[in-house]
Amino acid sequence: MAMLTAKDFATATPSWWCPGCGDYGVLSALKSALAELGKQPHEVAFVSGIGCSGKISGYLHSYAFHGVHGRALPVATAVKLANRDLTVIAAGGDGDGYAIGAGHFVHAVRRNPDITYIVMDNQTYGLTKGQASPTSATGYVASVSPEGNPDNPINGLALGLAAGATFVARGFSAQPKQLVQIIRAAIEHRGCSIVEVMSPCVTYNKINTYAWFKEHIEDAALRDDHRPSERTAAFDALTREGKIPLGIIYQEERPTLEERTHLPQVPIAKHDLHGDRGRYAALLEHYR
Repeated sequence: MAMLTAKDFATATPSWWCPGCGDYGVLSALKSALAELGKQPHEVAFVSGIGCSGKISGYLHSYAFHGVHGRALPVATAVKLANRDLTVIAAGGDGDGYAIGAGHFVHAVRRNPDITYIVMDNQTYGLTKGQASPTSATGYVASVSPEGNPDNPINGLALGLAAGATFVARGFSAQPKQLVQIIRAAIEHRGCSIVEVMSPCVTYNKINTYAWFKEHIEDAALRDDHRPSERTAAFDALTREGKIPLGIIYQEERPTLEERTHLPQVPIAKHDLHGDRGRYAALLEHYR
């Protein structure tokens, strides 16, 4: 089977995010990562939620499912359980994952299915005109909070780590080479991988801009105390004051949901769904 390039993972549907949106960088890195891994479109299932980020499933050549708000992870988990041969990737924004989908986020992470979850964090609700999101800073001024956001921001990666995530990483959409490598590592990891991507909203968030991020980020691997195999060190890296760490922050090996669930040897998706008509008729007769 011929090796593909990133262009082979593009669809005929043109992406229509705002010019300069950070989600373009995420899509580009995702296509490059899949090509570098030698994947074929029919080997990948991509599930997305609602929001600007949710459009991404229509722009990646693969099996795709555009779900409802906050529900990408249970769908992705079900897809993986039904067909373990698929590379399953879910994607959404900070609102989709950390607000309406927060309950699903915690429980999917603790179950550790072999899926990759990409959270495009722009610290605002871009699709609905820039309201404060779960990751917006306290004081963030928006149309519905002219006096500033009164809430503290959620630390999504720390929440995921506390819930039992086995792979936690963060990238920046303006650093494509590093982001490709992070997404590659996440897909290769056996277990639930969380990749949070700083993906600026150029239309509504005039605070957390590309320039702002460039001043406030650093490569976690350059820190003297960077120990991605130690949970307490990862918590410290994610919660300390100072610059935002990028890279693989935590990784461990643990049995996946598929390994701990008594699944049939042949994936459910490959079963003969017609069933045994004789047995069906006997069951009907038994319950008359």
